[in-house]
Order: sequence, then C-alpha cells, then structure tokens
Amino acid sequence: MGRGKLRIYLGAAPGVGKTYAMLAEAHRRVERGTDCVVAFVEHYGRPRTEALLHGLEEVSRRSIVHDGGVFAEMDVAAVLERRPAVALVDELAHTNVPGSRNAKRWQDVEELLRAGIDVVSTVNIQHLESLGDVVESITGVRQRDAVPDEVVRRADQIELVDMSPQALRRRMAHGNIYKPDKLDAALSNYFRPGNLTALRELALLWVADRVDEYLQQYRGEHNIRSTWQARERITVGLTGGPEGRTLIRRAARMAAKGSGSEILAVYIARSDGLTSASPKELAVQRRLVEDLGGTFHHVIGDDIPSALLAFARGVNATQVVLGSSRRKSWQYIFGPGVGATVARESGPDLDVHIVTHDEVAKGRGLPVARGARLGRSRIIGGWLTGVLAPVLLAFLLTTTLDDPLGLANDVLIFLFLTVLAALFGGLRPALASAAVSSLLLNYYLTPPLHTLDIAEPKNFVALLVFVAVVVAVASVVDLAARRTQQAARLRAESEILSFLAGSVLRGETTLDALLERVRETFAMESVALLEREGEVAPWTRAGSVGPQPVHRPEDADVDMPVGDHMALALSGRVLPAEDRRVLAAFAAQAAVVLDRERLVGEASQARELAEGNRIRTALLAAVSHDLRTPLAGIKAAVSSLRSDDVEWSEEDRAELLAGIEQGADRLDHLVGNLLDMSRLQTGTVTPLIREIDLDEVVPMALGGVPEHSVDLDIPESLPMVAVDPGLLERAVANIVENAVKYSPAGQRVTVAASALGARVEVRVVDGGPGVPDDAKEHIFEPFQRHGDAPRGAGIGLGLAVARGFAEAMGGTLAAEDTPGGGLTMVLTLTAAAGLGRGRPELSAEAAS
Repeated sequence: MGRGKLRIYLGAAPGVGKTYAMLAEAHRRVERGTDCVVAFVEHYGRPRTEALLHGLEEVSRRSIVHDGGVFAEMDVAAVLERRPAVALVDELAHTNVPGSRNAKRWQDVEELLRAGIDVVSTVNIQHLESLGDVVESITGVRQRDAVPDEVVRRADQIELVDMSPQALRRRMAHGNIYKPDKLDAALSNYFRPGNLTALRELALLWVADRVDEYLQQYRGEHNIRSTWQARERITVGLTGGPEGRTLIRRAARMAAKGSGSEILAVYIARSDGLTSASPKELAVQRRLVEDLGGTFHHVIGDDIPSALLAFARGVNATQVVLGSSRRKSWQYIFGPGVGATVARESGPDLDVHIVTHDEVAKGRGLPVARGARLGRSRIIGGWLTGVLAPVLLAFLLTTTLDDPLGLANDVLIFLFLTVLAALFGGLRPALASAAVSSLLLNYYLTPPLHTLDIAEPKNFVALLVFVAVVVAVASVVDLAARRTQQAARLRAESEILSFLAGSVLRGETTLDALLERVRETFAMESVALLEREGEVAPWTRAGSVGPQPVHRPEDADVDMPVGDHMALALSGRVLPAEDRRVLAAFAAQAAVVLDRERLVGEASQARELAEGNRIRTALLAAVSHDLRTPLAGIKAAVSSLRSDDVEWSEEDRAELLAGIEQGADRLDHLVGNLLDMSRLQTGTVTPLIREIDLDEVVPMALGGVPEHSVDLDIPESLPMVAVDPGLLERAVANIVENAVKYSPAGQRVTVAASALGARVEVRVVDGGPGVPDDAKEHIFEPFQRHGDAPRGAGIGLGLAVARGFAEAMGGTLAAEDTPGGGLTMVLTLTAAAGLGRGRPELSAEAAS
C-alpha cells in the first residue's frame, strides 16, 4: 500500500480561514464521492466554521485524564480502523496531552500517511520550528507548539490562506473569531497591524521559496534544460573591463520594467588564473550591482560562452546582457567572440542583448602574467643543485664505482637532479642543470671517454632525449610551482578584497578603520589619504593612521593616485608591482568611504537646518495667532475689570476672573510645550530613570481634563516600569488631553495598560474621527494639527512632545485605528529588570 498524500492549508495568523477552507474542501470531495471524515477539527465556537461541520462524518475523539482534567484528543486507532480515503486533521503543530499515542499531532498524521490515508491539515506560519525566534522577536510571544519544517516541506500540496491585516482585524471586530470579552486584548497585543503584516510577509516569502523549490525539482526530474519564464531573471556577463558598469545599469533599467525581476551579474575567470580583468573595476562593479539590488557571482570556466550559458540556464535566467566586443578587427581571425557564440548557442529560451559602449573595438590587451617570487634562499638552492650537484655526481660515478651503472641509469640520476633544481629554483637553474649534466654525461660517461665526441649513434640519441626530457620536465615543474604560488597569492588577494567589499557594503568601515586595515595588510608604518583642491593647491590630510604620516605623495615610499586630486600615501617600505593591484582597490574604496562620510555629515546638517527653519516658521505662525488669542482674552478681561464706566456685579467679576485664569492656564500649557520642544530639539532632556508603578503616575496626569471624561484601567498585577516619572506624567497628560479634545461629547476616553513580554503598553483609546493611515506619522511632527482642527485648539506640539519624552525614556509612541472608529495611542515602555512577569503564552484558541 502506498503512502498517503498530505495537503496543508498555511496561514499567517489565527482567524484567516484555514479551517474554513479545509472544511469547504472536504464538502467538495464528499460531493465527488470521496470517503472523507473529520478526524479532529476544533471550531472554537465560531458559528461559520461550526456550520461547515454539519454533513461531515466525525470520528469520535479519545478522552484522556491528565492533572485532574479530561481532555479530548484525536483517536488515531479509531481513524486507522475506519480507514477513510481522506482524513481532516486540524492544528498540525498541536502538542498532545501526556498519555496520548504520540507526543505531537504531526506524528499522528505521519501514522495515517504511512497507512495510505490522505490527510488535509492546517498550520500557522509561527508554528514552524525554524521561525520560532523570528516570530518571538516580532510578537513578543514564544510559541509552545512547533512542527519541524521538513514535515511541512514534504507535503504534497501547500496552499496559502491569505488575508490582509486590516481585513483580519475587521473580522475580529465583527466577532467572527473571538468572543467580545477577548477582543480588546487580542487587538491590542498579538493582532496589532504591525505584527500581522510581518507574519503575513513571513508566510508569503516561505511559500514563494517552496514554489521555487518545486519548480526546480520538477525541471530536474523531467530533465528540462530550457528556461521557463516564470519570472524575469537577467544575467549580466562581465569581463572586468570598464564597460561592465554600462551593462549593469542597462540591465537594471530592463529589470525595472517588470515587477519581481532579478539581476545576476557573473564574472567568469579561466581556471589557469590568467586574466586581464581589473580587480579595482570588478570591485566597483560588484558594489554597483549590489546597490541596484542584484547579486554578483564569480564562476571558473575555460570555455567562457559555455560557462556563461550553463550559469544562465542553471539560475533559470530569461535574458542575458553582454557588451559589444572590445577586440580589434584583426583579432576576429581567432574566433567569432563570446557575444556571437552565446547568441548562436542560446536557443529560443534565452534572449541575448548585445549592448554598445565606449570601449568597443579599443582592444582587450594581452593577459598579464603573474610572476611568483620564489625567495632568495630557494633560488640559491636551485642553482647549487643544478650546477654543483651534477659535478659531484659525475665525480662519484667516475672515481668510486668499479662497475659502471650504464648510460641509461646515469641519465636517470642526472635527470633527478635537474628536476630538483626546477623545484627549488625554477626554470633557469633547471636549464643550466640540463646543459651541465649533458656535458658531463658526454665527457665522462659516454664512450669515447674524456672527449666530446660520441662514437655510437644510440648514445647520441640518448643524450638528445635526455636534454629534451629535462627541458620539458623542468618547464612543467617550474610552471606548477609558479601556479601554486600564484594560487596562494590570488587566494589571499581575494580574501582581502572580499572582506573589504563586504565590510563597506554593510557600512561597518570608517575611513580610519579602512586606513588601519591598509597599514596592517601591507605592514606599513603609516598610511595617509591626501587630497587637494587643484593642481597647484597644497596637499591636506583627509585621514591618517600610524606615526609621522607624510604630508605629500612625493615623500611617501608608495603612493597610489585616486583621481586627479587625491592620493593614498604609505610609509615604511617599497611595495612590489603585484601588490599595487590590491592597493588600488583599497585606495578607490578609501575615496568612496570619505565621500560617503562627508555626504552623511552634509545631509545631517541639511536636515538640521531644514528642521530648524521649519520649526521657526511654524513657531512664528503659532505665536501670531495661538499665543495672541489667550493674551487678547486676558487683556480684554483685565481692561473690563479696571473700567470705571461699568459697575460689575460679583457674578460678572467672578466670570471675568475665571476667564483670566483660563487664559493664563492655556498660556502656561502652550509655553510649557514650547519649552519642552526646545529641550528635545537641543538634546538637553536627561531622563532620571527609576522603577515605579504606573498607577502612581498615570492618575496624576489626568488633572488637566474634565472629571468623568476618562475611564482608567491599570491592573495591580502589572510589572513596574523603568521611566522618568516627571517625563511620563507630561507625556500621558498630552496624549490624554489630545484624546479628550477630539472625542465626541459624552463619550469617555479609555486609558488601559497591559504587559507584553518585557514591555508594558499604555493605550489611550478615543472614539473621535480618527486619522488616515498616511497621516499617522505626521501628527507627531511639531506644529501639526490634523484635519480641520480649529484655531485656538493648540499649536500642535502635544503629541510631538509626548513622543520625544517617550523615546528619551527608551520607549515608543505610535498611533493605531480604534476598532469601530477613532484613534488609539500606544505608549510602549520598558518593564523594570527582574520585575516583569513571564512571557505570555497563546491560548489554545489563539494557537489554532
């Protein structure tokens, strides 16, 4: 009997409709005549899900007693005995009650599959084992139940049940998921829009990766070599020449025309290590392609067109971008070139684009051979082995041996010495050894002896063969030795350049750190980056490390120009020519880092100036009206009281005095907010953090709002928070006053607090008109009043000050929609260390 098939409905969060989709699928199968039963489905009191259970056969559950309670679990034995064609098993990641047949429900499902029963199941993305830490960092909740990723990957079908966060929250607000008593807690904790959006993205990306895996697996199983244009993948062939940047930008423009397109730049190097590519240019092109959102690949291959096409088909590319050949006209006698060959052999599944550029027909140049330095001691050893050792050997063979070994054996011994000379000293000592050995063999060991004449032709042939073999072997041994040295050097260079490129792309390298890296890499005493404004202007140091850095490139032991007005100057020793290639990459990167640091500084200054100008403009606008309005009221009331023309009654006098007091309070509030904003802008707010209970601070912040306008809900079980009590009181007061101002008459504002992991949240909920999503961040900017807020209602600093104080204490302040209408301000604070409650666990209902 074959193994059953597994189909999984995957969701981003509870309530998206996984179980509903599974039951709907069951009804369709039953209508087609399939024997389908419900092995285990939990509806959690959701009426629409419960209604779909009607008409489906349910296998009775197994009751298990544990810790004094009775729990119902899936009866695997009963399902196996029933042997349906399809079994519905909800909550694949569920942990069974101790005493069950298996510890996990996915293990129950494995038993059913081994028995040949098809299974339809459900699981949420947060229950995948590999995503546990990611989900915890997003939601603050550690999942108790988990299923190994491989179990889900092995499923025959995975169907994503998707729903936008807004739609899911509306579904919850309508009571379709949780009961009303659990609604507020769910919406304000796990089911916040940010959490749901992040979980949805995780689910979409995970399913997209599985789809790509299935596609590659199918193509491999069916030996499909052609490209399937499921998505645009553009491969850019690079040579290391200056035209590469043009090709990359052209490919980026092509990718921008279609959604989801990828750019894959590939440089193919020959296996012998010889290349005319510029490491500096390749580093620039790598950085460019990664800045444009693509990836850079380094491939080894002797046949460039074949290697390029193999790479393109391997990544399922749909287009290949190549540059017009840089070869001169006469060089085409050696072949049609890479571009023409790729276009001819690409076939109908790959579109090949040949892009013109400024380097066309300017010549590629010849490959530059990399000489390897063998070292002084090795070269001396090679010459001694190649010249003196044959003389000593000839002396031993002619004076100490009574019975000659024969010319063939003598030749082999001299050949061995020549090979040793090649290993130690390279080609030249080996050739010298061949010449000396042939003369010694001819004079001392080839009849007639002690003369250069050769009597027998076979001996002459033997000596010629000896010389030819010696030259050939010495050349091969020398080439292998040099290739080994070259490979070691290239590996070291590639590691240095890879570290350099990666650290700079990640933004980890400052100019001083990069210069220090240069000093360590090349064992220099000091390194300086020099620049000047013009040809005759003096040099200035943009950065330096080490003692006594030079002031001019002429004074340095090594200088590497970077453009026309910048140079990298090194002091300590003279570098060989081959080291200058890596140094050029460092120099170019140093210039980039310097420019980036200056641009960051200039951008920061520009932002500060722009913000200062905006604040000054807004302040003048606010002072021109909002501060003059209460002053005008106070002035009018005082003038009335001092007037001798009117006899004011006690009631009138009291009313005028109350108006003066109210205007003074408004002025005090406005000036206080202005001073607080000024402190925040100048960075002079220094919070005095201490541990305190929320119920000691929040009630004091409600003194500025009318009585009976706020409902306060702060549980006594909340952990203490690490805050500055004064700043927290001002922040909460501003938030509550803003909420009361915009709430409808007669409707109270709710101030509630709850704990979530290592955080404590204070939520201020109003039922006012609310704020559109695109304006939620603008309301926290200084001097911003949303919508048609009337003049005199404030100068728009309250929320800006509240957020500034919250961030100064290490917290956050954000705005969310209130279910049913209105705005909810969420103030997140840090729970005091060691005093927080344990992490909250999802209920069984929320884990479904």
